[in-house]
Amino acid sequence: MSVELVEVVRSGFRECVHRGSLIVLAPDGEVLISLGEVHTPVYPRSSNKPLQAVALLRAGFVPRDTAELAIATASHEGEADHVEAVERVLSDAGFTDEDLRCPADLPGNELARAELLAAGRPPRPIYMNCSGKHAAMLATCAVNGWETDGYLDAGHPLQRTVTETILELTGDIEDTDLGIDGCGLPIVPIPLFNLARAYSRLVTAEAGTPERAVADAVREHPFLISGTGKDDLKLMRAVNGLLCKAGADGVHAGALPDGTSFAFKIDDGHERARLPLTATLLHRLAAGPASNSTTFDTERLAVLSCAPVLGGGVRVGTVRAVPGVF
Repeated sequence: MSVELVEVVRSGFRECVHRGSLIVLAPDGEVLISLGEVHTPVYPRSSNKPLQAVALLRAGFVPRDTAELAIATASHEGEADHVEAVERVLSDAGFTDEDLRCPADLPGNELARAELLAAGRPPRPIYMNCSGKHAAMLATCAVNGWETDGYLDAGHPLQRTVTETILELTGDIEDTDLGIDGCGLPIVPIPLFNLARAYSRLVTAEAGTPERAVADAVREHPFLISGTGKDDLKLMRAVNGLLCKAGADGVHAGALPDGTSFAFKIDDGHERARLPLTATLLHRLAAGPASNSTTFDTERLAVLSCAPVLGGGVRVGTVRAVPGVF
């Protein structure tokens, strides 16, 4: 069963609670914290993107620079830098955003969306938060001479390669049915234990490997993989060398440079639980052996661990990890 992980306290009263499951692994794979159903497969959603990017590199995707590799892992906000990076990936491979098969969308960032609407411009696939991944997949198809019209299909050579790579990186997963992610691509269900282990593999891989290249690109470009005010940007700026990637419906996974890793899923999928839970967890890890190889901004983490609840424009409560949960 899942456990109480995050609570919402308003005006001194416990208003509601978010339940879920969480795993933390030491660099050697030893379980440091295990709460809830950590061996039951979940859909990691966009937390799978770094693993998908490893598959693309292995299959021949050659990004121009680390920014192009980062955008291939992104859940971006459709801001100018994001769109430009996606356009570069497409252009380098001979495509335009008309070749993307992700849904047309408006930017997630409020300012970018308002500017687009004010200019009378319609939704486009390139603004969709997964467009960087789709652009990189098109580029990988071009390198291999694969048809692009059906690149979303689970039976397409690209998607078979992606699935095989994810299963290899996560390991020990029984055959499970693929789901369909919000962008239309197949999504591999993974237990939280295995997801955390895979993130540890990314950060501890040897330099020059696809795994390490993805980890380094994400950590070099936290804004490109997320956007203004997003959780991953805030957290990677607070912890030097942290790799983390949020997924829809309350999923988060990450790893510190020494290989300490974590993954969790909030049962009700509420996004507000993610930041305070991860920040609190990282604050605790700052007091352990991981601090020997990582610089933690503990003051910033303390602020992030207590998200405000507003009433009438003023703070009347807090979203926080359940005291004593770990």
